[in-house]
Parts: sequence; structure tokens; C-alpha cells
Amino acid sequence: MAKIELNGVRKTFDQTAILKGIDLTIEDGEFIALIGPSGCGKSTLLRIIAGLEPQSSGEVRIDGVQVDGVRPSARNLAMVFQSYALYPHLSVFDNIAVPLRMRRHSALARMPLIGRLHPERGRTERGIREDVERVAAQLELAALLKRKPGQLSGGQRQRVAVGRAIVRQPVGFLFDEPLSNLDAKLRVHMRAELAQLHRQLKATFVYVTHDQAEAMTMSSRIAVMIEGNIVQIGTPAEVYENPRDIRVAEFVGSPKINAMPGVIREDRGLEVLGRQLRLNTTAAAGRCTVCVRPERMELGPGPGAIAGIVTHLEHLGAEAFIHVKVDRIDLPLLARVSPDQQLPEIGSAIQLGFSASAVRAFDATGKRIDVTAPARSERVREKALG
Repeated sequence: MAKIELNGVRKTFDQTAILKGIDLTIEDGEFIALIGPSGCGKSTLLRIIAGLEPQSSGEVRIDGVQVDGVRPSARNLAMVFQSYALYPHLSVFDNIAVPLRMRRHSALARMPLIGRLHPERGRTERGIREDVERVAAQLELAALLKRKPGQLSGGQRQRVAVGRAIVRQPVGFLFDEPLSNLDAKLRVHMRAELAQLHRQLKATFVYVTHDQAEAMTMSSRIAVMIEGNIVQIGTPAEVYENPRDIRVAEFVGSPKINAMPGVIREDRGLEVLGRQLRLNTTAAAGRCTVCVRPERMELGPGPGAIAGIVTHLEHLGAEAFIHVKVDRIDLPLLARVSPDQQLPEIGSAIQLGFSASAVRAFDATGKRIDVTAPARSERVREKALG
């Protein structure tokens, strides 16, 4: 398997910087997802790792060996594309066998007519058949080996593309949004299959996607890319619970995190929408943004509760979303609640609160600031004064 290292990788197209100095180490056997909005450079970075695109500067190392200028086939990385890239005129068996035939047969043995007479062709083909059938059984494709891609469903075609990658036994796998062409139900199924495949192969997986659900459910680490930079790297739970940049907080999580204008007072207290929160910070006085995940919003009155009007309700079976319009905010606040509880009616007045532990605050530059609840003695004094 392979450890992949990127050191100061930059890419420029027509004087436009696409990648602005990427430093990333992908450990041997790791499943890492590169996520970010469209145009952030994640697919370009994947193509640079594969050798399909040269970087403008910086270096790429695979198992400690610098591979800049090394052709893609010599890097021994398998890439699975969004479009599957299957040959429509070949059977499933032949599609999976293509990389083996290119690698194991000589140029003469690959010729259509003369190649059939080559003395080593039969023995090589028997080895290829064994390898293809082994991979087909692993991916539950054995019954489909004689079919053409046009006779397969989207999920089956995706498995064929993965099988063609696996059969080469590469040192690492690169996936470029491989599930984006599938419907929602099939995407969920294929996420589980790819995660299981990674556990079986114990290989290095680099997975590019803009679908955070794929990244959060499959990968051991995620790297959030925004405007050509990696803004944060960590486990899915770390990035979700403790975003270091407001752009990460707003991108990771569905539905989007609630963002409210706040103020850091001179006494280091925190206000949001003119309401004082029982939170302190060491950050300098000035404007800030207070963020709370929808599932941490609480219905009902309480200290610092925010009043608003219900504008929309979404019933999704296992959960419900309440959209609340609040003064001084363009977008409604969103609360994710259980549908078992009493839901307010559209147009009714409502109050939303949240605990101190739910707050993620960011300064005027978008960087995370630490907030803490006052000591118990201070809270008692505040309650007596309040």
C-alpha cells in the first residue's frame, strides 16, 4: 500500500491560482475525503496525485519516492471517475480485464489477429481470467460478466469501474465523485459498499466529493478545501463539532449551521441579536458571528431566547425542521426537532434557545474564538442581579 505526501503543491491556469500551496500527508491504508464547494480545486489536486495533471510547483511523493514527472501508469494508482469510463462495446469481463491485458501482454500479443497465435497468450489469459473472476465474485458481478455496460444499472456500472481498479492491485485508489450520477437510494447503498471494500482491501483511498454525507460516513479523515486551500483536516466528528473557520462551519453539516450576528463587549461578554449570553471570551472586543447547529436549537423560553415567527415546517418522518424568521437576520433560523413533540403552526410566534455548549463563535475574520461559561459564583451573582 502507499503513503502519499503533498508538499507545497500549487497549480495555476492562465495566471489564476487554483491550488495555493497544499501540504497534506495521507497515511498508508487511510481513507481520506477531500471535500469542498465546486471550483475549490479538489479534483485538480486528485489529478495531480494521479499524474494526469502536472503541478506548477511543489512535489508529490508516494512511499517516500518523488513522482513528479512520472507517468500515471508508473505511479501504480487506480482512479475511478465520475463517468465510470467503461468501454460500451466490451463485456463486463473485458472491461475489468483491460488493465491486466495492457500490463501482461506484449504489444505483439495484443494485436487482434496475430496476437492469438502468440505462444504465451493462452497462459496469460488464464491468469487474467482467474483474477477477473476473483474480483467479480468480491463485487457480486459474477453473473454479469457477459453483459455490456448498456445492460447494467448505474450501481452495477459503478461496481465494474471499481472492479477494473481493484484487479490491478494498485498501491492506492483515487475516487473522483464516483457516486454523483446515482440516485439518492443507490448512493446510500454504494457508500456502505465502498466503506466495506476499504476495510477488506486495507488500501489507501483518496476520495473527492462535494457531498459531505459521503465524506462523513465513509472516511477516517476529511480535508475541507476552500478557494484552493485546505482550511481544516480532522476526523468527521472533529470537523463537524469543532470547525476552526466559519467557512468550514457553514459548509459541513446538513442542514446548514445557524449563523447570527454577535458582539464581543469590552468586558469580554458575548451578545447575539442584542441579547446577552452567559458566555465570556478572551477575544478582543468587536463584531463576531455566533453559530449553533439546528439540532442544538431548543424550543421555548429561556435565558437569551430569540423570538421569531414560524415561516415553514418540514416533516421528514424521523425528524422535522422548523424555519423561524428573526429580525435582523436575512435567512431564517432552523431548528431540527423530533416530530413526536408538539410542533408550532406556521405563522405562530416562537422562541428559540440554546445551551452554552452549543455555541461556536467566530471573529470578524471568520476564525474560531473560544467561549466559556462564567464561573459558578459569577452565575449566581448574575442570577441575583437579573
